[in-house]
Amino acid sequence: VQLQASGGGSVQAGGSLRLSCAISERTQWRMVMGWFRQGPGQEREFVAAISLSGGTTDFADSVKGRFAISRDTAKNTVYLQMNTLRPEDTAVYYCVADGTLIRSSWRNAMAYDYWGQGTQVTVSS
Repeated sequence: VQLQASGGGSVQAGGSLRLSCAISERTQWRMVMGWFRQGPGQEREFVAAISLSGGTTDFADSVKGRFAISRDTAKNTVYLQMNTLRPEDTAVYYCVADGTLIRSSWRNAMAYDYWGQGTQVTVSS
């Protein structure tokens, strides 16, 4: 299973970016996909996740109301729409996926089996 992420870049504060992540195969119907990020000198943190089957979502408090996550099940692709970006959103964003996660594990980076390459998001003030 491979994850292909795209869509990072540089933007000024208040701007928007959309990240995409395509998974090469959907190993489980109830697969969960999402995003983590790691800023300079910071630990990796959960951003958002979505269930490919039912569309249930979860967001970190720091992005709630600004970011949206969606899925295209026909393309096995998830999207992270990032609005009202802030300098503190600057990080490398990693796409993740797992076929067997229960909801309570969605925010645990160690629980995901599949990781994509990171994509850089830079927000300038």
